[in-house]
Order: sequence, then C-alpha cells, then structure tokens
Amino acid sequence: MLGFVAAGLAAYAADLALFLWLRGPLGVGPVAAKTLSFLAGCTVAYLGNALGTYRRRAVTLREYAAFFAVNGAGAAVQLLCLVVSHHGLGLTSASADTVSGLGVGMVLATCLRFWGTRTLVFRTPSPQEEARTPWTG
Repeated sequence: MLGFVAAGLAAYAADLALFLWLRGPLGVGPVAAKTLSFLAGCTVAYLGNALGTYRRRAVTLREYAAFFAVNGAGAAVQLLCLVVSHHGLGLTSASADTVSGLGVGMVLATCLRFWGTRTLVFRTPSPQEEARTPWTG
C-alpha cells in the first residue's frame, strides 16, 4: 500500500508541476495543459507501480493501457462527484465544489484506482493459470 501511495504522490507532483509550467511560462490553454499533465502523471504512476510497487521486470503496452483505463475511470468518478454535487444537488459554492471534487471524489477515485490497479492491471496469475501451457498455434 505504501508503494501505491508513493507512486501516486510522485504522479500528482508530476501532473501539478507540468500543468503549472504549461499554463504559466508556456501559455498553453487549460484543457491542453491538463490533458498533457494527466498523461504525464499516468505515466509516472504506471512506472512507479510497475517497477516499484509490483516489481515488474519489464513494462508492457497492455498493462499501461489497462492502467490508463483505470485512471480514466478514477478521473470520471471525481468528475461525476462534482457534477452531482454542483448540478444535481445545487451545491454551487467554491468550497462545495472542492469538497465534492477533491474530497469525496478523490477518496472514491483513489479506492477505485487501488482496486483496479491491483486486480485488473497488476494481478498475479492463479496457480492454475501459471500451470497452463500457453497455446502457440
């Protein structure tokens, strides 16, 4: 769990730093800046989890794609919490948006990411799966 948290903190730092740099000195628009910083953050998180937390000897495109999908689902959960609070419940203040998006949304998204990363991306094969001889055609 500590490895997952450390990789997440490094990814958050990369995401934030790149977003601020793109928005500030480079003058990139907010959507493009956030898109690029999100991709960078996902890449840092994937590498940190693959090589650190789950001790993979190599990284794979399949795992990276699954990891990206899990992180996209986490981002959608955060956005959904904000939309429900702001538009559904009518809680429109800046603090309500912060609590729903960065509080409740972040907690739920982190739980989803932890579960998804552990069970869908870096799952360990069962003994029965390991014992099977792969079909080579």
